[in-house]
Amino acid sequence: MWQDPIVQETRRLREEYAARFKGDSDAMFQDVLMHQAVHKERLVSFKPRKPQQWRSTGEEK
Repeated sequence: MWQDPIVQETRRLREEYAARFKGDSDAMFQDVLMHQAVHKERLVSFKPRKPQQWRSTGEEK
């Protein structure tokens, strides 16, 4: 079966990152928050979108 090299690399990097924290998701989350605080210039935010209004077709389910 063909294997995508990008997917393989992504999975390898994910495993290496998890191994740094011994699989502790709380520690990984704190690491992400720390990196966000250090590199605020890399964060983006968008204005909230207005919800779309859908027209009724007149049919009831």
